[in-house]
Amino acid sequence: MEQHENIVNSVAAAVQGFSERGKPYRIFHGSSNSTRLRVATNTIDISALSNVVLIDEKKRTALVEPNVPMDRLVEATLPYGLVPPVVMEFPGITAGGGFSGTSGESSSFRHGFFNDSIIEVEMILGNGEIVKASATERPDLFHGAAGALGTLGTVTLMELRLVEAKKFVKATYLRLNGVSEAIDQVQKETGDLQSDYVDGILFSKYHGVVITGQLTNDIPDNCTPTTFSDAADPWFYLHIQQKTENLAPFASVTEYIPLAEYLFRYDRAAFWVGRQGYTYFKYIPFNSFFRWLLDDFSHTRTLYHALHASGVSSQFVVQDLAIPYSTAKVFIDFISQEFGIWPLWLCPLRAASTPTFHPVTSDGDVKGEVASTSVSRPMLNIGIWGWGPQNYDEFIDKNRALEKKLDELGGRKWLYAQTYYTEEEFWKVYDRSWYEALRSKFKATTLPSVFDKVKADIDGGRSENKGWAQRISQMWPIGGFYGMVLALRSGDFRLHRDAKWKLQ
Repeated sequence: MEQHENIVNSVAAAVQGFSERGKPYRIFHGSSNSTRLRVATNTIDISALSNVVLIDEKKRTALVEPNVPMDRLVEATLPYGLVPPVVMEFPGITAGGGFSGTSGESSSFRHGFFNDSIIEVEMILGNGEIVKASATERPDLFHGAAGALGTLGTVTLMELRLVEAKKFVKATYLRLNGVSEAIDQVQKETGDLQSDYVDGILFSKYHGVVITGQLTNDIPDNCTPTTFSDAADPWFYLHIQQKTENLAPFASVTEYIPLAEYLFRYDRAAFWVGRQGYTYFKYIPFNSFFRWLLDDFSHTRTLYHALHASGVSSQFVVQDLAIPYSTAKVFIDFISQEFGIWPLWLCPLRAASTPTFHPVTSDGDVKGEVASTSVSRPMLNIGIWGWGPQNYDEFIDKNRALEKKLDELGGRKWLYAQTYYTEEEFWKVYDRSWYEALRSKFKATTLPSVFDKVKADIDGGRSENKGWAQRISQMWPIGGFYGMVLALRSGDFRLHRDAKWKLQ
């Protein structure tokens, strides 16, 4: 802990300096899975806070610094027979990102968002003060900072609840022939609480799959576990599609998957975003040989490096949207008609307390302190990831129409992606008075606001407003190759090649 304390004290002193000079600043964590544009400005580097400090087997807790990625966290807990209740599907997403952002995964119908597993956080406030927050100590900060994108303070340590791990996940893939049937089945599975994990994939209007998982230590004799992490393994979503495309409605297939393989099953191809790389380059065949040959570029860490560097994110719809079950079918019909993007991901979410920046829907506007919070309705997350219109103005219009439709149907979006709301529109969705009261109380006004961090720079994204070097670097196919070069230079491909969780 001495090393941790020295780093935190140094960071706190730097924060205090910015505060005393009245200068805004941003925090540099290291790599990011956000698709928002990055801003270079006054920056404090906390990338060294990247250690699992302690695993307490008896208490079933872990002390974790914010820049610990999910794969290292799982590698640290599995030897103790423990695992976090909610593990983000991308290995490079950090624990701090899970708390300060929003992370709802296939176990969230049981356990809530990732931050719902956090017992206590250590934070540096905007004036450099080091404090702790929990459900009993500074509960308004503890609740408000979850999902607020680091705009109420800088998380430097978390105490995380762990649960019993088992060796395998018994995964069942249930075939459905319609959107409504898939939505209803996801809701039914979460209500029955017979599964540890539930999510779904809509490959089209007529091919849906609901995926359920049960933790187990036992597998049938002569059963070979299925894996998805090696270059020769199938991509998970393609595997599910192939396994179910010829099944009758409500027929199913069952497999046994090692736990860590299941947790990170969507890493290769970043669900199915990696498929679009083949679409971008046009002349590279999308077959098993080239997926094997180019495997280093299919993992999420390298994909995100390439996505940021190439400028492709400005042409891509990468959004997660949470919506009530009652309006989910209407929303999916809208996405199909306006964007034509398939597959779509379905992930059920447990109700959460409001006000919050999490993507929840409350039954009416709730103002005031955290003691006055209400609870949202359970919701369905719909992941929409695919090419948008090539025309820039049409791309902006489509994204704004998506936000408007989402609001009409009672949903909210994840804030890891850019938003196209005006400031007035944004604060009609989120509780500004609650948030600004917290910003004032906890000395956070020198930090950028949530709106500052998520708003899209629409004019800056226009080609005529970019410098010549940026325009050239983002031209096809230069942008794609440039992104691949930077992804290789990052060295992140070694992380998936040498991952220890594959052996556990």
